[in-house]
Amino acid sequence: MTVDIFDEPDVHCKPNALVGNFGWFLQGLLATLAFLCLIIKRFCEPKYDRRPWKVWFFDTSKQGMGSLLMHSANLVLAGQIQGDPCTWYMIHFLMDSSLGLLLIFFGIRFSQHVARVKNWESFNFGEYGKPESIRIWFIQCGLYLSLLCCVKIVITLLISLDIWRVITKFIMSPFTDPRTELTIVMLIIPLFINALMFWVTDDILMHRSRHRVGLLRRIKIQYHKVQQSGRLEDSPISDEDELLNLDETSTILRSSGVQGF
Repeated sequence: MTVDIFDEPDVHCKPNALVGNFGWFLQGLLATLAFLCLIIKRFCEPKYDRRPWKVWFFDTSKQGMGSLLMHSANLVLAGQIQGDPCTWYMIHFLMDSSLGLLLIFFGIRFSQHVARVKNWESFNFGEYGKPESIRIWFIQCGLYLSLLCCVKIVITLLISLDIWRVITKFIMSPFTDPRTELTIVMLIIPLFINALMFWVTDDILMHRSRHRVGLLRRIKIQYHKVQQSGRLEDSPISDEDELLNLDETSTILRSSGVQGF
């Protein structure tokens, strides 16, 4: 006679723990801290390449809606599976943050490749036209959410394999207090992983300036000229390069992390 490992009477996390008052409090706190991470990231961007607030909002709102979709799906799926819902939520979350992020990266890169081939400018993530168009944002947001749905289906199918039934038996076994387990599952571990995941996903979704490499090369050449001549006016520079003085060059190079000068 086989015994179902989920029929254990000492399940730590109760079925409604994830959506209880304490659970909602932890989720709200996590969302706030994750959003602050994106604000900090914006101010860490070089000043000359920093996104305007409107573009930043378009980029991060897509990620916010995607995170809400995945989080809601994880709550529902964790509550539907027999056993400890906190453990199942943790498994779904870790899979989303690892394999899911990898699939999202390749999915977005593929969509951008198709956009370039077909000349579908609305599908270029991070570009919203001049001036920025809410219609393009809707198109990109819909594409991103559709991609997340496909990723979630793949991950759910993988988690349905029997091997996860063995993993759930010991993954959260060191923690016996329900509130401690819920705090670890809904706040502590997701906080650090979400901070990294939000940072990486924002880099994937934002538009990288096509002129950055050329700009840095021009700055590097001009910087060497200034160093060799000792004075900016002695350097044989064009009218366009005259706009870039020594102080501006040094500031941009430091913020860009260019080494070797």
